[in-house]
Amino acid sequence: MSTTFALENGLVVDFSPLATKVSDEEFAELCRLNPELQIERTSEGELVIVAPTSGKTGRRNAKLIAQAINWAERDGSGQVFDSSTLFTLPNSARRSPDLSWIRNQRWDALTLEQQEQFPPLCPDFVVELRSRTDSLKDLDQKMQEYLANGAQLGWLIDPLERKVHIYRAGIAVEIINNPETVSGEPLLKGFILAVQVLWG
Repeated sequence: MSTTFALENGLVVDFSPLATKVSDEEFAELCRLNPELQIERTSEGELVIVAPTSGKTGRRNAKLIAQAINWAERDGSGQVFDSSTLFTLPNSARRSPDLSWIRNQRWDALTLEQQEQFPPLCPDFVVELRSRTDSLKDLDQKMQEYLANGAQLGWLIDPLERKVHIYRAGIAVEIINNPETVSGEPLLKGFILAVQVLWG
């Protein structure tokens, strides 16, 4: 049985000596063998190859991250991470939100080795930015997984329908149509995201 697979974009994924479901050690080896790929793993150990972003999605994500970093540097209470950061959630899934934020006390509680690897925690705040290839059902499941693993606030930003889905623990999902801004209060004190710049 072949252990390498060619993707549409010409990349070859080397799965040797891995099966479809992988352990922590096998997953780390897979990432090492294929550094050009963004790979996630479900809580059941199944692999998910995350498609590269399109030009529009990449530009939107850059604008999103810039706003978050500008706020976080003024606020000083936590750390912002981009979409290439892979977190090991309490349920053993490994996920890469498009944007995430962690309070300083939780980040500082990790060892240097944990910070250098796939941090073993769920961020306090996560954002998923929908692209044309993303299904809302799959993204909703991902957001629910973040909440179940300890996230306090999540935004699913949908430029295709110009909506923002707001997720909070223990509260029904709130959907805002074509907002000018979205507030991160009370978790993210003073963070107001200018949403309209993400529609273009």
